[in-house]
Amino acid sequence: MTSHTAQLAAFAAQLRFDAIPEPVVRKTEDLLVDWFGSAVAGHGSRPVESITRFAMAMGPQAASGCDMPAAGPSEVITRRAWTSPYLAAMANAAASHVAEQDDVHNGSVFHPATVVFPAAVAVAQAIGASGRQLLTASVAGYEVGIRVGEFLGRSHYKVFHTTGTAGTLASAAAVGNLLGLDAGQMQHAFGSAGTQSAGLWEFLRTAADSKQLHTAHAAAAGLMSAYLGKDGFTGAAEIFEGAQGMAAGMSSDASPLKLTAGLGRRWATAETSFKYHASCRHTHPAADALLHVMRTHDLQHGDLARVVTHVHQGAIDVLGPVVKPATVHQSKFSMGTVLALVARYGHAGLTEFAQHFEDEVTRALRDRVEMKLDHEVDAAYPQRWIGKVTVHTADGRELHGRVDEPKGDPGNTLSREEITAKALRLAAFSGGATAVEMQAAVDALWGVAEWPRVGALLPPAA
Repeated sequence: MTSHTAQLAAFAAQLRFDAIPEPVVRKTEDLLVDWFGSAVAGHGSRPVESITRFAMAMGPQAASGCDMPAAGPSEVITRRAWTSPYLAAMANAAASHVAEQDDVHNGSVFHPATVVFPAAVAVAQAIGASGRQLLTASVAGYEVGIRVGEFLGRSHYKVFHTTGTAGTLASAAAVGNLLGLDAGQMQHAFGSAGTQSAGLWEFLRTAADSKQLHTAHAAAAGLMSAYLGKDGFTGAAEIFEGAQGMAAGMSSDASPLKLTAGLGRRWATAETSFKYHASCRHTHPAADALLHVMRTHDLQHGDLARVVTHVHQGAIDVLGPVVKPATVHQSKFSMGTVLALVARYGHAGLTEFAQHFEDEVTRALRDRVEMKLDHEVDAAYPQRWIGKVTVHTADGRELHGRVDEPKGDPGNTLSREEITAKALRLAAFSGGATAVEMQAAVDALWGVAEWPRVGALLPPAA
């Protein structure tokens, strides 16, 4: 009987545009535009600039002994520069994860866009692939990465950042599909990608920059694995299920059946959620529940004496170590900070974090928020991310709020107009593109399925 690993590899290798239902194609276009906004938002970010400087320094050289990098075939979005596919994927993956606005798939607790699109776009540009080929490869990456995240289970996520681990497989699947790998080559690429899977949550305790390294490494390592597979390089045949494979080393509740469940019938890509608030997704359900209470009862932030958020264990595992955030990025993993900003401004956007994450009012509100494990919420997770809060008001009332689908989930999704507006806000915040440039780029991306060849996503710098 063919293994689950082999079945998943065959699916990724053999997927073609005509096999993808039209609603899934349209959703993939939405996800691409949403990712592009996050990539532009990485412009100027210190950790992103560090990784991008490294990538550009490692790039093709104009001539022997010359320090100036020559143009390669793939675009570095934050620089409007060009380099090798490998290094462009690395830089763009770092850029698109720093604003904490990139998409997420609930059931796998995985951010697909930030590892799939950087690799797929870079290779599509390098080999002259069409827009339809790019979309097909991206769906292959999403379907594989999501299933690997689901396979690894909740125990994996307690220690490992799934986007860094499952992300290597997602990138390999997308690039392998673009390169025309056969099923056997794709299985070898999976073996090479899986043995490079990495990403630990420990960075949150000290506000380290590692989260951007996780996505940069995953996108680049997956790309390399696919190219090696094309060249005949072999990888572990059973990297998921093997006695010393990913499940053995990274999970205590892995379920191999989840690798192949519904292949070609269940399109996990369409289940992916957009992020409305610029923070860790674990904060969003509680944030939306708090907003519901405040709007229903006409409360202001000064009316909040205490807020209890009723959460799943995964939220406690990831957010619990962040007590007094020291940086803007770390504050996006502080439940108290996110809810304080939401209470004050009605949303937690990039500007709110940058200007107010550590001011006195925010800190006072932050310290009046607590997380408690809720058995209903925990039992529903990760398939459903329920938001529940209990609000104690300054005048002695106890109010309760609940949302079953946070803003951005498939049943409460963003329209194309909202996705466009979000991309324009992200570009304006970072200064990575003018409003005119960004609008033109987004307008063009909505028609990506008709592109005969994937070219630059942003115009050259003036």
